[in-house]
Amino acid sequence: MFSLLSRSVALKRLASQYGMTPNGFARRFIAGETVEEAIEASRALDARGLRVALDYLGESVKTSTEANTATREYARLIDVIVASGIERNVSLKLTQLGLGIDRATCVDNLRRILEPAHQHEFFVRIDMENSPFTQATVEVFETLWRLEYRNIGIALQSSLLRTEQDVRRMNELGARVRLVKGAYKEPASVAFQQKDDVDAAYLRQMRLLLDHGVYPAIATHDEKIIAETRAYAAERGFTPDRYEFQMLYGVRRDLQASLVAAGYRMRVYVPFGTQWYPYLMRRLAERPANIAFILGNVVREAVSR
Repeated sequence: MFSLLSRSVALKRLASQYGMTPNGFARRFIAGETVEEAIEASRALDARGLRVALDYLGESVKTSTEANTATREYARLIDVIVASGIERNVSLKLTQLGLGIDRATCVDNLRRILEPAHQHEFFVRIDMENSPFTQATVEVFETLWRLEYRNIGIALQSSLLRTEQDVRRMNELGARVRLVKGAYKEPASVAFQQKDDVDAAYLRQMRLLLDHGVYPAIATHDEKIIAETRAYAAERGFTPDRYEFQMLYGVRRDLQASLVAAGYRMRVYVPFGTQWYPYLMRRLAERPANIAFILGNVVREAVSR
């Protein structure tokens, strides 16, 4: 159903008209349609002691021309961020740069972004997408790592059966990992199907990253996992500057603030761009339970005030 909604011209027009108004429904989770709006939102987060990572929306391009356009936009984003003075941290998806079209083109496009990023001391996170792209994403990451790009990190999904092996591999490389549960609905052949299994895998991988990783990012809104992470880090004598927590823009802002108040590093992923409507619909299509998740987090935040 949500896939059909994402392709509906009439609904997209209606959403575009009302979703990003000052009080629009999308404003809670999308920083804006322009980089200027994203920078304004980032400054507001910074004022509250939160770190940021900007995410220019528009993955899964269909043509090389679209991939080239996205690459140019990221290069421009780097220049604008430098001029703004905000934190130099961005994330991107490889299908946005053409991974689904031609891997060599994707690698070339990524290098066109990493060169100015390195020059201006940016950190670039390569996000993980659904399982058909997992192996290719890891391989592209390792290709760039072998080419001596060290200003990059990768996201890994604890829901996938292969992830513990990937965590160990990234620890061997000395690469920075962002650990997420995974928002995609995946088959049993490649992913855990029960929440308890996903959570148990996340905790195992979190411990591996804290013990042997390089400045891991514990990306979750799950209070139990956050508490387990804090307890394990304290037990091992790890100080808060050894890792950071990460959450999505607009989700559990109360929990974000409490972590900052407790002295932990907390980074917020700040999504922006004109492609926010299909992005939002695709997230719901991948796992409709995200609706209840988002609504539940909004309610919990309101209650905690």
